[in-house]
Formats: sequence, structure tokens, C-alpha cells
Amino acid sequence: MPFLGVVSGCYNEVENVEDLCGKVAAVIDGLPPRDGEPYTYEYIFIDNASTDGTVEVLRNICAKDPRVKVIVNTRNFGHIRSPYHALLQAQGEAVIGLASDLQDPPGMIPQLVADWEAGFKVVVGVKEESLEKRSVFFVRGLFYKLIDRLSEVPLVRNFTGFGLYVRVVIDKLRDIDDPYPYFRGLICELGYARAEIPSSRSRGIIGLPTYGSYLVW
Repeated sequence: MPFLGVVSGCYNEVENVEDLCGKVAAVIDGLPPRDGEPYTYEYIFIDNASTDGTVEVLRNICAKDPRVKVIVNTRNFGHIRSPYHALLQAQGEAVIGLASDLQDPPGMIPQLVADWEAGFKVVVGVKEESLEKRSVFFVRGLFYKLIDRLSEVPLVRNFTGFGLYVRVVIDKLRDIDDPYPYFRGLICELGYARAEIPSSRSRGIIGLPTYGSYLVW
């Protein structure tokens, strides 16, 4: 059976994780079978020492659904290292990373999978809409222009980590063994065939590293 990994980092997302699990389950269970075989998956949450009951909710979900697993950090390891660590633990032919606060729409998973099956090693969501102040969006634009001047490999603009990464990419990231990785830069640096799809993010303030979104790597 085709097998997917799904990863979300979280911090104080007690109001969202159960809803998110249900949406992801519904979407993946509804994927068209591949060669007559339905998709299966595991869903790994990594919690960064939440204080609002998120862990208790996740443990209850795990007790009911063996596809869901949770890594509980002893302290807050930050929005970069924590979800990246979980990504490296995931199994599956491909691994999907998405935010735990529903900023990244689970309804886009079929498009991620379709582009993967079309031959892409990496499929990333690039946000088209923004709830930020114009000044923040403008500053980020300047940041990308500066990075493009300094780097041999341009970054994907407005990419926060939401996407699908095939097993060979995950294995290569594991081999790099960077203790404080710049995920978005690494994905571009590795150079695997990449598809970019528009992603409309609708909850929270987008783009600044917030412990809720947890996919700003």
C-alpha cells in the first residue's frame, strides 16, 4: 500500500489539533487508490512543551487512532529544530509538513500527492494571500532580493515549509545532520525537481515565526 508521513509541530494548539487530525484523515482516506491500493499514513505531532493541554488531547487521539503519534519535547526547542526533527523521524514514501493551526489547508494534500506522482521530488506551497501588514510583506520582499544577491541558489519566495518531500530528500536531509538547519534554504540547495503550487493561508498572522504555525523553518 502507498504510505505517507505527515508531520506538524505544535505549541499551545489545544483548540486545533483534533480538528486538524480529522481533516487530514478525511483527505487522505479520500485519495484515489494507486494501482488499486488505498493510501495509508502516519501522522507525527511534535509538541514543544505546550502549557494549555495540547499534549493531553494528542494522547487521547493517539489512543483512538494508531496512525497518530506524538513526540513530547522536554522544553521548547524553537520553531526551527523541533519540526525539522520530527520530519526526519517520519516514515513513508513521501512526507508532508503542514502547520498545526490550520494555516496550511489539508485540502491541498491531493494536489501535493498528484504532483509527486507526476514525478516531482519536492512539492511546495507558495502563499498567494497574506494577512500581514503591507510593511511586513514589503520588508520580506527586500529580504528575498538581498538573499538572491548573496546566494548562488535563489530561495522560493513565500514558502514556509508547507509541502511534500519524497523519501530520498528526507534521507539526504538526515545525512546533512545540521544541528540548526535552515530548512527552506536546504530544500533549494539540494536541487531536486520541484513543483510550486499556490497556497492560500487563512488563519493567524502569516510569515513571522509563530509557535502556532510551526512551519516557518
